Amino acid sequence: MPAKNPVSWASVIAAHAQNRRSTDALGLFSSMLRSGTAPDQFALGSTVRACAELGDIGVGRQVHAQAMKSENGSDLIVQNALVTMYSKSGLVADGFLLFGRMREKDPISWGSIIAGFAQQGCEMEALQIFREMVAEGMHHPNEFHFGSVFSACGVLGSLEYGEQIHSLSVKYRLDHNSYAGCSLSDMYARCKKLESAKRVFYGIDAPDLVSWNSIINACSVEGLLSEAMVLLSEMRGSGLRPDGITVRGLLCACVGCDAIQHGRLMHSYLVKLGLDGDVSVCNSLLSMYARCMDFSSAMDVFHETRDRDVVTWNSILTACVQHQHLEVVFKLFNLLQRSLPSLDRISLNNVLSASAELGYFEMVKQVHTCTFKVGLVNDTMLSNGLIDTYAKCGSLDDAVKLFEMMGTNSDVFSWSSLIVGYAQSGYPRKALDLFARMRNLGVRPNHVTFVGVLTACSRVGLVDEGCYYYSIMEPEHGVLPTREHCSCVIDLLARAGRLTEAAKFVDQMPFEPDIVMWKTLLAGSKTHNDVEMGRRAAEGILNIDPSHSAAYVLLCNIYSASGDWNEFARLKKAMRSSGVKKSPGKSWVKLKGELKVFIVEDRSHPESEEIYTMLELVGMEMIKAGYVPKLSCNHASFDLTGNGLSDEEETLAGYG
Repeated sequence: MPAKNPVSWASVIAAHAQNRRSTDALGLFSSMLRSGTAPDQFALGSTVRACAELGDIGVGRQVHAQAMKSENGSDLIVQNALVTMYSKSGLVADGFLLFGRMREKDPISWGSIIAGFAQQGCEMEALQIFREMVAEGMHHPNEFHFGSVFSACGVLGSLEYGEQIHSLSVKYRLDHNSYAGCSLSDMYARCKKLESAKRVFYGIDAPDLVSWNSIINACSVEGLLSEAMVLLSEMRGSGLRPDGITVRGLLCACVGCDAIQHGRLMHSYLVKLGLDGDVSVCNSLLSMYARCMDFSSAMDVFHETRDRDVVTWNSILTACVQHQHLEVVFKLFNLLQRSLPSLDRISLNNVLSASAELGYFEMVKQVHTCTFKVGLVNDTMLSNGLIDTYAKCGSLDDAVKLFEMMGTNSDVFSWSSLIVGYAQSGYPRKALDLFARMRNLGVRPNHVTFVGVLTACSRVGLVDEGCYYYSIMEPEHGVLPTREHCSCVIDLLARAGRLTEAAKFVDQMPFEPDIVMWKTLLAGSKTHNDVEMGRRAAEGILNIDPSHSAAYVLLCNIYSASGDWNEFARLKKAMRSSGVKKSPGKSWVKLKGELKVFIVEDRSHPESEEIYTMLELVGMEMIKAGYVPKLSCNHASFDLTGNGLSDEEETLAGYG
């Protein structure tokens, strides 16, 4: 090769940078400097672009300094590349400072800073700069400018401004451009204007794969599975091959048991496409099966996934919690700690959820220790979860200790978690005292806070005070009452025997009563032996769910306790004719370091005979000690199981 000059160096550096061989491009630039050849604007621009591609801001700053020493420091090519590099590296303020000092700007200059602000979460600034460019009138906006501002409008949900910019894009005949049109369609979809999104999409000239994926994902997010499948068929008809993004979008639309067949078809299809080795696709597939209530298939996908990442683990942990396979959560958690170098907040929160369900105190301690190991000890959200779980496991001392250690890091959720913990653990006075302390410090209560306060009032019998707190939630604190708050008020009144007021509250509250509310009223009716109110509450439950066994059981107990055996017999007959069966209870016991699962009447255990024999002996000792079985519960259980289930047999769920 002839003697190298600035042009030849610039050409070879540019070739490597354009082909994403950025490390090689930087090496060539270093060689160029060592050879004593001064870089021109093209070599500097290509090298800066290589730094941006690698995210190596340190080397980028060195190249910037090198450019400033030369006569090319103010060249437009170099300055555009520098603005892009700083913006892509998250230093958009530095990029904007450089942009402001530029004596000359072209469409690339404007596009780089607009895109930088839009991509770094500064959408309003991106829109403001776009307005300035249009007002200046020196340059017409191009498809890249429109693409960035449409994306910004979508993130902000700013439909009005998005429509104005849409009109401007029509003026410049860019609304049918593939790049701008894709962003415009996505903007309408984000603003919940799916018909407008589809109209824009079908107007795009030769939509590419990105455009198809955008509109398919928009339909999927809205749960329009059938429309998404039609779009898939049209995309394939246009000659384009779906990729992992396409498949993930379609899997997102599969929700509930009714969608499982579509999900399985997509599973077969993605295998045919060779995408079953893509971990992000496998993660979406796992989540799809979990959403469609097919936990077994979700576990199969997990076991078959190679190169699992933290999303894979979090997805299966979430599925286990949702499907109440809580013992599996702990087994997976132990594997996870050995499989990944670090855990994240989602992993640990899932384990806390399972621990709270079972009152598994030792596991909560283990999670707390993990927060120190993985650098999340000061994570406020995780600390709040620990406070909540400690309280649910009965360790209020640990909850209080952690709360006090949080200091200024505590937020309203920290206070609320401890208030709820006190209320639900039998310390209602402490809950109310903590609420008073919270208000004195100026911490604004939220909806969770009032759940704790109302629960505390209910437990301690402060009916009037509880009703007062409910009445000031919205006018004084801006907290709209939810179903959970209404359930608390019903419980407050029902526990105090004010069942007529509770029923009146049900009739007047701003929601249709749900099963939880009716069950609360039914439980109060049982406690105070109010047959008529119990009948009304049970009917409310059965109108919502005719197969709800708990309603039958509680109503049976009310009838038997009141001696109304005719109604008791009628209800038993109705249960038989409806095929209602009580769901077997399940409990977990830690035995020799391993979590054991027990199900009522389960005889599959190899030592079941020994277990039942031991239960009978324990039952006899309980009776000798003065325990009196609740006859009404036995009668109700007899009808549901058909074999005279005893209290001792029911304790199989807790056998260790």
